[in-house]
Amino acid sequence: MLILGLQKTTLLDYPGKIASTVFTGGCNFRCPYCHNRDLVMPPSDVQAYSTDEIFEHLKAKSKVLDGVCITGGEPTLHKDLPDFIKQIKDMGLLVKLDTNGTNPDMVNYLINAGLIDYVAMDIKHSKEKYNTIACMKNFDISPIEDTVSLLISGKMDYEFRTTIMRECHDISDMESIGRWLSGAKAYYLQSYRESEQVINPIFSPHSVETLQEFVNILRPYIPNTSIRGVD
Repeated sequence: MLILGLQKTTLLDYPGKIASTVFTGGCNFRCPYCHNRDLVMPPSDVQAYSTDEIFEHLKAKSKVLDGVCITGGEPTLHKDLPDFIKQIKDMGLLVKLDTNGTNPDMVNYLINAGLIDYVAMDIKHSKEKYNTIACMKNFDISPIEDTVSLLISGKMDYEFRTTIMRECHDISDMESIGRWLSGAKAYYLQSYRESEQVINPIFSPHSVETLQEFVNILRPYIPNTSIRGVD
């Protein structure tokens, strides 16, 4: 595992839980709005955490923590992810996985092995416009569609979420996404925010009124749709 970050305590990353967040390095997407540039494209002098350091922390905080959120980057790129998670589960902690959905086989394995308790999957855009944000070479949306179907049709606790930008998302996109994710358990629209780590800082947020309009469009398809990241 290439681990490039650790947030020791968070009340936000794992809904309803006290958690630590582990940040893995590397991603197969190059989303220009991503606020984790150094995780997606690690600099040559990056300082990684050892797994021993992570587990020393988790053991020290085991009486306080409910679980661990594993995010990135894209965690499912790491073949040793299941072994890493098993050690966390052996400590009696819950595990939440953040993923872009490009590795449905890994997600399916983790679910069937009982290694994860919650999945948060990023939905970048409507299917037709997906790669305008993902910027992925040889783009094939079918693995992403497979992960969406896996979560909607299964019993795993999950959510979908989309970072919304004024330059990228409009009413017709919300209609398209709503039809695609129809019947989903939960969907969150996350308002874009500036950050020093944004890969390409050319974007801006929609107004709260527009975000609420998007929510109203989506709720007939996904009743549990709401907004995140708005003060």
